[in-house]
Amino acid sequence: MQPCCLLLFPFFFFFPGTWAELEGSHMLQLLHFVTFQNATSMQVGGLGLVGDIKIGSLDRRTGDIHYHQPWLRPALPKGDWDVIESSIKSYVRDFNSLVQKLTNHIRMSYPFVFQSSISCKLEPNRTTRTFLAIAYEGEDLLQFHLKKGTWDRVPDNEMSATAEHLLNNATTLNELIQVLLNVTCVDILERFIEYGRVSLERHELPTATVFARKAGPAQLLLVCRITGFYPRPISVAWLRDGHEVPPGPALNTSAVLPNADFTYQVSLLVAPVAGDTYTCSVQHVSLQEPLLEDWSEWRGAGPHPEAGGLGSLLPLTWPCPHRSRTDAGGDDTAVGTAADEGRETVREPPREGYEDGEGSAGQGV
Repeated sequence: MQPCCLLLFPFFFFFPGTWAELEGSHMLQLLHFVTFQNATSMQVGGLGLVGDIKIGSLDRRTGDIHYHQPWLRPALPKGDWDVIESSIKSYVRDFNSLVQKLTNHIRMSYPFVFQSSISCKLEPNRTTRTFLAIAYEGEDLLQFHLKKGTWDRVPDNEMSATAEHLLNNATTLNELIQVLLNVTCVDILERFIEYGRVSLERHELPTATVFARKAGPAQLLLVCRITGFYPRPISVAWLRDGHEVPPGPALNTSAVLPNADFTYQVSLLVAPVAGDTYTCSVQHVSLQEPLLEDWSEWRGAGPHPEAGGLGSLLPLTWPCPHRSRTDAGGDDTAVGTAADEGRETVREPPREGYEDGEGSAGQGV
């Protein structure tokens, strides 16, 4: 296997299947990184996700695959998994060879990290979007142009130019990558949707708690804390006397945070006006109608017993639109808690010709 062929490895992580009817859009992400401590020492890691469900990972020390969902291993015959695990060893060797080629042309300071990100998204109407990128030290280095079948440098520097030249000379490889992105990744995703439907399409109802806390000697904040919901997309708004509070400095939201039980939580804060009544309105796919939780000044302006525990949340809030909404593609930021070792995922709009651009290799790994 030539060094450039290592880029095929993430596609061999999981293998093809059959079409399963979808309730909504789903996305498969394969994230990989290699840390080089010096010219001869490296650590390899990887993560497979369907939506926000962790399905598999690479052991950093051994390169073995760990299966995190009970339905993952039965999805393929043992012989297929044997081939996959063998491919991992070849991948590690070939990736190291490619980096050595780069270091022969470019002076690099150890330690450093290379990352790759592959994703494909499948909509209910079977529309598909795919993305493949390589990053160095958390910054995008190359993106694969699906329509042209070539690699394009993201920053214009010596390293990206050298890597671009090496990969664009692999014409046969790039033609194969086009097939893999257009067909194989989607086949993989369909297989795991079929086997993991119960996990992927489960609905957990949100619960809402409204309370007040003092933000200063003469200032009060109303807090609507929503927790226990799944999937992640949610819409939360404050209603003042029945009308939605518009965007402005009086409105703040936290990030959508993962809970230890694989559900989520979010908080929305508003500065109340004396004499008005306030209702927290929550919309979620698990609800047949909006969840409404009322608060009025007559219920007491003192801090809620939970307010003390919210103190650590407040530094995470910032002015933002009145709704805390997360699209299926993960457009908002998810900040992990210690209980879940959450990852920060930031999505950027794709450049023209790069299909969906569901994520970049240097982010969320």
